[in-house]
Amino acid sequence: MTTATAPTTGPLAPVRRPGPVAGLRHTMTLAWRSLVQIKHNPMELLDLSIQPVMFVLLFTYVFGGAIAGSPGEYLLFALPGIIVQNSFFATMSTGFGLNHDLTKGVFDRLRALPIARWAPLAGRIIADTAKQAWSVALLIGVGMILGFRLGNGLLGLLGAFALLLVFSLAASWISVLVGVLVSEPDKVMIFGFTVIFPLTFTSNAFVPTETMPGWLQAWVEVNPVTVLADALRGLLVAGPVARPVVTTLIWAAAIAIVFAPLAVRGLRRRV
Repeated sequence: MTTATAPTTGPLAPVRRPGPVAGLRHTMTLAWRSLVQIKHNPMELLDLSIQPVMFVLLFTYVFGGAIAGSPGEYLLFALPGIIVQNSFFATMSTGFGLNHDLTKGVFDRLRALPIARWAPLAGRIIADTAKQAWSVALLIGVGMILGFRLGNGLLGLLGAFALLLVFSLAASWISVLVGVLVSEPDKVMIFGFTVIFPLTFTSNAFVPTETMPGWLQAWVEVNPVTVLADALRGLLVAGPVARPVVTTLIWAAAIAIVFAPLAVRGLRRRV
């Protein structure tokens, strides 16, 4: 009587992770996936378009005469601030979309595929940055129809675009951290409204700093919204450029250094 012996297997082959080039390709594919979703959900494009335009119209024609004497003068001052406010709110969509993918299991399915581990998150951030670029272009286009004029030409416009997107990429890590910590996507937006509204309205985004109480002016001067708004005014209209741009970049670096590791750590714990 003979006995059969189970075949032996050798050690499992190590998992081969995609290289940087393949990871970049995966990232761009997932970014395109996020952008294509707009085709199936047109309301998302409306949110990116209608709300910014509404803010420009309301602030220009409701507050312009009272604050600056005329809507045209106020538009030159307020449009950069409106762009900054819109960019802060737009960063919240990164955390909202990430949390939706996490709670619905989409992120787990993506991570199970033979793709770079960082591609799903990077793809989400890149797609949301592209959406934000659309909102900024729309705001400037509507502003120019209403009478806004570029003081530093095309070079200033490109510089403003670049600075805003760099800062938004850094600020998106705050949204990512919130997205991995909360249990529902709506809570990301609640956080955004709770934090961003006070942050923008205690800045010089909409009114000059000198019109505020003295005790508030100290905070307004160091508020990152103020710094970024001043930088955009200098690049798009006129005024100091070097100091507010450098300060904005310092703020962006500080935000990324603090929140990026926390966000990545929280994401790893959740998935």
